[in-house]
Amino acid sequence: MRIDIELTDTFGGDANYSWVRRYTLDTPDDTTQRALIRRIKKAAGINGVRCNTDDHGGIITIRPVGACVVLFATFS
Repeated sequence: MRIDIELTDTFGGDANYSWVRRYTLDTPDDTTQRALIRRIKKAAGINGVRCNTDDHGGIITIRPVGACVVLFATFS
């Protein structure tokens, strides 16, 4: 499974896109969601940071606690 990752800043709680870091991650199809979140965070360089996670089906939104950034992981 291929995952496209976008890490960007926020303004007023919404994605601002004044800067964006993009990553691509390939994972096996049978990866658990917990392991998937860990791999996504590690690829974006935010592993070890507490985050709030929302799963919207084909997109996972990860918001690090206390930081003005948001991460979107899109599955393809």
